[in-house]
Amino acid sequence: MNHSLFQKISIVAFASFISVAATAASIYEIPLKTIDGKDTTLKEYKGKTLLIVNTASECGYTSQYKGLQQTYLKYKDKGLVVLGFPSNDFGGQEPGSNKEIKKFCELKFKTTFPMFEKNPVKGSNKQPLYQFLISNSKEKGEIGWNFEKFLVDRTGRIAGRFKSSVEPDNHVLLDAIELELK
Repeated sequence: MNHSLFQKISIVAFASFISVAATAASIYEIPLKTIDGKDTTLKEYKGKTLLIVNTASECGYTSQYKGLQQTYLKYKDKGLVVLGFPSNDFGGQEPGSNKEIKKFCELKFKTTFPMFEKNPVKGSNKQPLYQFLISNSKEKGEIGWNFEKFLVDRTGRIAGRFKSSVEPDNHVLLDAIELELK
């Protein structure tokens, strides 16, 4: 294939990928991959309250995995799903492969909540899900650091955005979760 034609095809493919988030009518339509590499969307979580978190294994906030797991176990039967999205955007604090990340989370923190493939959550290459979250949140602006949290209500609306310093057991976050689960 001619190099110039390949560049044009690559640019069109990239532009199409980026426009997915802008044209998605709902959070449930955005294509994703699980941490095991399977194609998926959030459609299976429609009608549930979601806590979407960008994660990292070598961060000062990494211990939040424990609180995220506890929150997931406490509220999952009431309709909460915690979703982890590893990212290496902040200080190279998620250098591992998807397989290594999964193993680390399961062994060290006994996580059972769904995890997705490692992808950027900020900048011009941010994954479409994070484009959607940021553009549909009342609080605009790039993700500030690892373990920033988005609370999504049962209809797919962004109900809250919580900075990394808000621990999973913080009463402000738990109150917001409980309000959405009513």
